[in-house]
Amino acid sequence: MTKIKCGLQLKEQTSMLDTLILQRPLIFFDVETTGTNPVKDKIVELCAIKILPDKSRTTYLQLFNPEMEIPTDVSEIHGITNEMVKNEPPFREKAKEVAKFFTDCDLAGFNIARFDVPVLVEEFLRAGLDYNPVENAKIVDAMAVFHKREPRNLTAALKFYADEDLVDAHSAEADVEATIKVLDGQLKKYSDITPTPDSLQEFSIQKTPTLDYDNKFGRDKNGEIIFMFGKNKGMPVADNLGMLQWMLGKEFSEHTKFIARKIIKGEIL
Repeated sequence: MTKIKCGLQLKEQTSMLDTLILQRPLIFFDVETTGTNPVKDKIVELCAIKILPDKSRTTYLQLFNPEMEIPTDVSEIHGITNEMVKNEPPFREKAKEVAKFFTDCDLAGFNIARFDVPVLVEEFLRAGLDYNPVENAKIVDAMAVFHKREPRNLTAALKFYADEDLVDAHSAEADVEATIKVLDGQLKKYSDITPTPDSLQEFSIQKTPTLDYDNKFGRDKNGEIIFMFGKNKGMPVADNLGMLQWMLGKEFSEHTKFIARKIIKGEIL
């Protein structure tokens, strides 16, 4: 499988998603990685297609050197080898460029809430960014909509909603293009779903999100921040702020530490 690096492409008009109502840009994106652990694994390919309110689009496609070995069994899935990325930039060198592309946009994709968003945020924070560029983004997960209505995978979703076969599955660009077609078909098929990122997030997210992607902090029924793990599970964070300092020195995800620092500073109440 041949992979090419395209970088940032100019806007082009698209007839897709004509039923989607946008107030700000919506980015469909997919990442290919060195493995399945958002905390430890790295991004080797990112494809992000930004749909603007006028339905024009801008594409960002980039290979990255993960600065670690890509296991052979993982390369067999997405087709990206160590040889292919050895001369590509590491994510940390492109972090600000990627952050600029994602800032002030909502996000969409297939299974992004559980994997692609967390691993992207980990890369941003590992690169030294002192903020999360997608912290306030609405998350539209076409997989969640699909599983609620027609439990299947992306290949079946594309066949069901667009009557197309998925070619080059696990290629980031092919998966992103397929997801755009899937969501477009979903919006046309399910007229009772309001076609806005706000409504789609409410429909697709099945539980109240925790504060961090690794589910270490949450809120109780009164809205108070609580620990979601260990012996302090269910206890108010305010009663044990020393636990937060301890967490900063341990092997928790960068996003969990990011949230812990914001709690300590009083930026999250």
